[in-house]
Amino acid sequence: MCCSALHGITMLTTVKDTITFRMDSHKRDALDAIAKELDRDRSYILNAAIENYIEMYQWQIGEINSAIEEADAGDFVSEEEVNVIFGRLMNAS
Repeated sequence: MCCSALHGITMLTTVKDTITFRMDSHKRDALDAIAKELDRDRSYILNAAIENYIEMYQWQIGEINSAIEEADAGDFVSEEEVNVIFGRLMNAS
């Protein structure tokens, strides 16, 4: 992303690349139906889906890496704490 000033107004611009990939026709049809219902084009829907995908996996990878760091540091819950929590869950159902 780059910024440019135009008459005192800062504008953000994003360079967009074209990519090509194969998709099953039933997925394309479903995608087009969603785009039609939302009054958007296919490219908008694909970009939103990819943005959500990237955000989800970046979060998940971050959580996994944090958990690995905690485990490497020996930061575990004690057996007693696990039993207390498990007991609460079993009594709640």
